[in-house]
Amino acid sequence: MYKFNFKIFTVLFLFGLGIVSAQTKLYQHPDFEQKTKDHKIIAILPFDAKVSLRPKQMKELSEEQFADIQKNEGFSVQNSMYSWFLNRKKRGSLKVDVQDPKKTNVLLLQNNIDLKAVTSEQLAQILGVDAVITGTFETDKPMSDGASIALGLLVGFWGATNTATINMSVNNGTDGELLWNYNKKVAGSLGSNNDALINTLMRKASRRLGYTD
Repeated sequence: MYKFNFKIFTVLFLFGLGIVSAQTKLYQHPDFEQKTKDHKIIAILPFDAKVSLRPKQMKELSEEQFADIQKNEGFSVQNSMYSWFLNRKKRGSLKVDVQDPKKTNVLLLQNNIDLKAVTSEQLAQILGVDAVITGTFETDKPMSDGASIALGLLVGFWGATNTATINMSVNNGTDGELLWNYNKKVAGSLGSNNDALINTLMRKASRRLGYTD
């Protein structure tokens, strides 16, 4: 008779639910507390988003349409991240303020900033913040409501995403030094929008982010 193995059962159960996570990497500067003790406000930049569609789906989109989908996805992740931090602030577990993305994006636009051609300390100076959060986001389906609906109408692509990877960094505003980095890949049914996805991806990371209690 076979013995019941709880660990194997748990893994198989999670696979059945489609919520298995993998590849988590987390770094925090050993002197994070000291380097951020005077930080008052941080800013979240639009994420560099990449959506991996199937060749058949790509044929139905122009380069401009696809670029817009990825750009809007980056803004959506930025806003979802902002909402996530705001919730922590309301709970009293966030030690700093977070700049409204609307202000962040207006300042970037006014200064004609190419995010790939500017340093973290330059960004912090332009935005008037103590640290900046930047990142990349990869998924096999856009999760923002607008992009998802538009893609569904254009190429008939609906349903939950299967994989998502986030790589985000916190850099010091005075010298650009890396203070914190989080890389996580999740596979499975991750929710219907970026708010739900960010909550899934950030839940464990928040426990080791120096700005949070």
